Amino acid sequence: MGVYNALYPERLMSAEQAMALIPSGSKICMGPVVSEPPALLQALTARIRAGEVGDLQLYYMLSGPTAAQSILDYELRRKIRPYSLFHGGEERARDVRLKREGQPAMAYIPTNFSEVPHVLNEHIKVDTLLTTVSPMDEAGNFSLGTNVDYVHAVSRRAKRVILEVNPEMPHIHGNCMVHISQVTAVVENRVPLIEVAAPSPRAEDLAIAKIIAGLVEDGACLQMGIGALPNAVCAELQAHRHFGIHTELMTPGLVELVRMGIVDNSNKKIQTGRSVFTFALGDKAFYDFLGTSPYFEGHPVEYVNNPWVIAQNDKVVSVNAALQVDLHGACNSEYMQGAQYSAAGGQLDFVRGAYASKGGKSIIACHSTAAGGTLSRIVPKLDGPVTTPRNDTHIVVTEFGWVDLKGLSLSERGRALIAIAHPKFREELEKAGRAQALRIDV
Repeated sequence: MGVYNALYPERLMSAEQAMALIPSGSKICMGPVVSEPPALLQALTARIRAGEVGDLQLYYMLSGPTAAQSILDYELRRKIRPYSLFHGGEERARDVRLKREGQPAMAYIPTNFSEVPHVLNEHIKVDTLLTTVSPMDEAGNFSLGTNVDYVHAVSRRAKRVILEVNPEMPHIHGNCMVHISQVTAVVENRVPLIEVAAPSPRAEDLAIAKIIAGLVEDGACLQMGIGALPNAVCAELQAHRHFGIHTELMTPGLVELVRMGIVDNSNKKIQTGRSVFTFALGDKAFYDFLGTSPYFEGHPVEYVNNPWVIAQNDKVVSVNAALQVDLHGACNSEYMQGAQYSAAGGQLDFVRGAYASKGGKSIIACHSTAAGGTLSRIVPKLDGPVTTPRNDTHIVVTEFGWVDLKGLSLSERGRALIAIAHPKFREELEKAGRAQALRIDV
């Protein structure tokens, strides 16, 4: 402990001093959303505005308000170029403004979530990491808390690892530590963490949640995506027992199942007795609960989202959303109205891992309509990229029912998907199916 006590003050400095360590031309990686370090980002923004540093590149997934109010300021775009690996509200708004000004969309890097660490370290070769961590423990470790994801791998390879230590960040157990010996600079800053409230579920979400709950058995191992629907599904699972959790995202809905004793992880084959995740989003009570329980473990995304690892547990149920599903079963979950809307994230990772699990189910949930009911989400042809290929899609659910696509021919898939489309679009889809020679009329 004495050695670590000596190292800590050597690396402790102000945010301004820490940001002075970043030279022009650096490739910076930022922790996402909750782990965005406000003191560091504000200090770096001030240096950029003062003309002290420039020609920077910023790599990240899913930015939050901290970055939006500092380093992602639109006026800084010529001195620091952001590269998004997952679009959110800030990126969509930026793209709208760029289009209005006749500029190309912001830089987006398509990749599966499980591959992001490899892309950042081996292809892009980022050299600087900025992220928020919990205070150092007696062994000299900082917990990455809510964001292990790609941050863990980058912390092992970056030339500069600059940490903002915030006592509000929960100390999570698992393979999620950064040791003081790996750290270039430490900045202390106690501020509230970003809180993300789940949107209220719509009637369609509640209907879909009931259908999905009927497909889930006791003892299943759960993975839930982001948004109102996964939390609605969790609310419908409260009559079940002995669930496990191995999920990319830890959500308030999943934590509520832990609080109620519905999740005990007793049937898991790996990390038995532990709820495993790679990043978390919620409110203060949610973060506090994560930090006080030894039964949550954070692990790097290249482990959590590895389909082979996912499949080690039995009866994995993966629930993710799609924006469109075509009549062959291919899913677009990231592109809308001619622009990047979100990203592939870990959808395909868990689609493949869940299906490979003994007794597993990969579920794609999709509202039957969009744009106030004027557009069908079951479509003859996708408007954007294929997030989940037709070969991988297993179960598709809308508020009108569900279908297991595995083992079905193209014509059988077309008929089955039309049967769970909104009734007012079924005739139109049947005509499109006939035009595609799917023989959906037979």
